[in-house]
Amino acid sequence: MKKIIVFGATGGTGKFVVGQALEAGWKVTVIVRNPDAFTISNKNLEIIKGDVLLPTTFENAMKNTDAVISCLGSTTKEPTTVYSQGVSNIATAMGKAGIKRIICISAGAVIVPTKSSFIVKFVVKNILQRLFKYIYADMLLMEEILSKSGLDWTVIRAPRLTNNKHTGKYRIAINEHLSNLSNISRADLADYIITHLNDKKTFKARVEVGY
Repeated sequence: MKKIIVFGATGGTGKFVVGQALEAGWKVTVIVRNPDAFTISNKNLEIIKGDVLLPTTFENAMKNTDAVISCLGSTTKEPTTVYSQGVSNIATAMGKAGIKRIICISAGAVIVPTKSSFIVKFVVKNILQRLFKYIYADMLLMEEILSKSGLDWTVIRAPRLTNNKHTGKYRIAINEHLSNLSNISRADLADYIITHLNDKKTFKARVEVGY
């Protein structure tokens, strides 16, 4: 049985990632600041109290791990380093443990989508990028850190996330842009992550996924 470690597991997407990974037969370790807030239980699930900004709280958990998934998120619109510093800490711990594979969630709106309508481009540039400028700036820094890390990384630039059902049907673009990228359910985003953990075509690549 292979093992993955998940950061941001208490978030909307993170919970689906953990649940689907367990269903797929993975052994899963989650790093959470508040274990009491994590309600999933399974014989193949290990819950560790830790903080991505405090490497000593999770370094030991990296041993004998095959892949890392980062569903880190921020609820503040203030300056943040949770993405960049968090992934930097994860990458350092991966290096010590000899782990190469990592998938991280970013956002489609960190750039103005080239294959979208004028309205979508306007909304991204003039509303989203202003409203979430600190988050997007830190996400881009996270992407840069990964691109220089030497790891087998995949950055998923996700569109607007919804709570709709799990369909397993969506469009994918690797190092390209999807036309009219709109949204995806958190369950389907998790589906993509789990089903592409070993997809070498996505190594060292930015991926867009959506309906």
